[in-house]
Amino acid sequence: MTPDFSTAAATLNAARRTADLVALGEQPEVDVVVIGGGVTGTGVALDAAARGLRTLLVERDDFAFGTSRWSSKLVHGGLRYLASGRVGIAHESAVERGILLRTTAPHLVRPLPQLVPLLPGIKPGQSTLIRAGFAAGDALRIAAHTSVDTLPRSRRVAAAEALRLAPTVRRDRLRGGLQAWDGQLVDDARLVVALARTAAAHGATVLTRVAAVAAQGDSVQLRDALTGETMTVRARAVVNATGVWAGEVDHSIELRPSRGTHLVFDAEAFGGLSAALTVPVPGSISRFVFALPAAHGRVYLGLTDEDAPGPIPDEPQPTEAEIDFLLDTINTALREPLTRADIRGRFAGLRPLLKTADDSTADISREHAVLTSPDGLITVVGGKLTTYRRMAQDAVDAAVAHATLPATPCRTTRIPLIGAVAGAARDRIDAPPVLIERYGTEASQIVSAWLADPTRAQPVAPGIDVTAAEFDFAITHEAALTIDDLLDRRTRIGLVPTDREAAIPAAEAAFARNAAITT
Repeated sequence: MTPDFSTAAATLNAARRTADLVALGEQPEVDVVVIGGGVTGTGVALDAAARGLRTLLVERDDFAFGTSRWSSKLVHGGLRYLASGRVGIAHESAVERGILLRTTAPHLVRPLPQLVPLLPGIKPGQSTLIRAGFAAGDALRIAAHTSVDTLPRSRRVAAAEALRLAPTVRRDRLRGGLQAWDGQLVDDARLVVALARTAAAHGATVLTRVAAVAAQGDSVQLRDALTGETMTVRARAVVNATGVWAGEVDHSIELRPSRGTHLVFDAEAFGGLSAALTVPVPGSISRFVFALPAAHGRVYLGLTDEDAPGPIPDEPQPTEAEIDFLLDTINTALREPLTRADIRGRFAGLRPLLKTADDSTADISREHAVLTSPDGLITVVGGKLTTYRRMAQDAVDAAVAHATLPATPCRTTRIPLIGAVAGAARDRIDAPPVLIERYGTEASQIVSAWLADPTRAQPVAPGIDVTAAEFDFAITHEAALTIDDLLDRRTRIGLVPTDREAAIPAAEAAFARNAAITT
C-alpha cells in the first residue's frame, strides 16, 4: 500500500501557489470549485480530482484553520450513537474508521486503548451499561470488517493493569477497569494537509489565502488575500464546505453550532498516560470526559458540548465554566486533583451541527446533509471528522448528478494519502518513530536533511520535539506561508503559548532560509 503518485506532484509551496494562480487566470473554467480547506473541503477536492474532474479548492486562510484543528484528534467508531438508537451513523463511523486505519492514513492514525476506571462513583449498574456499550462497539467493529489485529476486543482489566495505563488514577477501592479500543490521529491538522497535498497530486488546484467573496451554483468570485487581486472562475458545480461558516456562503443555511473545549497539560501531569482515560460525567449515562495522550509530550482533556449561538469567531475561546467542568469531572478519578496552575494551554472548536427541534446540542444529530440551493450551489454540512470521506463522496455525487459531470465512480476508499505506510514497509523506514507518525514515508526526507546539515536536526526551541528540518519541510512541501501556519497547524507547538513564543525565532529563521520559494 503506497500512494500512486510522486512526492513532487504533492508538493505545495508559495512558488506553486503563484504558478497555479497564473494558470487559473489564463483558464478560469473548471468542473468543480470547492470552498473551504478543512477536512471536508480537502476531502471533496480529493474525491473530485480522483474521479477525473478539473477541480479547484480555495481556502481564505490556511488548511485546517477552523474547526478541523480543534477536534479531540479521535477517529471514533460511533459507539455513542448506538445509545440513542442511531445505528446508521454508528455503522458509518465504524466503517470510515476502518478505512482511515487500514488504507487512507495508517501512518497518522493509531489504535488507542480507552480505559474507564471502576471507582466507587461508578455503581455496578452503570458499569454493566458501559460494558454492554463496549460490547456493542465490538459488534460495530465486526460489522465494519475491522479485524481484532487492528482494534482488539474490549475487556475488563485488573486494577494493576488500569494503573499501568493511567498511573494517576485513584487507588482506593479501585475495582479494575473496562477497556475498549478506538482510533486516534497524531494530529487533525496534519490529516487535512495530507488530504490537500494528495488532492493536488491527483490534479486539483489547491490554493490557500484565496477567499470566495461571492458564490453561486456556476461561478465564484475570488480574491487573493496576499495581493488583493480578484478573478471570477466559472464552474459546472460549486461545493460549499465551509463548516460553521456555511451560512455566510449560502444564506439559506441555518446551523446550530456547539462548542467543544479542551485543556492542554504536560504528560507528566498524568504520570505517563498510555490510554484514553475515560470518566463518566456525573449524572449522565452517555457523556464522558477524556484525557488523551497526545503528540509533543502533552495530554488533551475534553470535551464540552455547549450551545454557541451568535457570530462565528475565527478562534473560539473556552469559558471559565467549561474549564471548571473539565477539571471537576476528571478530578473525580485522580489521586491528586489537577488545578488551573497545571493547565499549559486551552482550545475550543465549533461543530457545524444541523439544527433540530431538540434543546440540547449534545443530542443534536451528527449526521451530515448535502443541500442544493435554488441557484445550484451545493452545501455539505453536519457530520464529524471521522466521516469526512463519506461526506465528501456524497457531496461529489450530488455535484456530478446536478451538473451531469463526466466522472468516474468514487475511488477514495482505496486511495492512500501522501506518506501512507504500514506493516513491514513502515518498519523498514530508517527514521525515528515520532517522525514516521507525522510524515510516514516522507520521514526519510527529514532525516536526509538532518544528515546534510546537522543544524537542521536541532529542536526549534528547548524541550520541543520539532526540528528545524520540519519547519523547512512545511515551507517547501506543505504550503506553510506564515509563521502562524508553522506553529499553529503544520506543528501544534502553538497550543502551548509559552512554547509558541519560544519557537518564533526558529520559525522566522526557517522562512529566511527558504526565501527563494516564498518571495
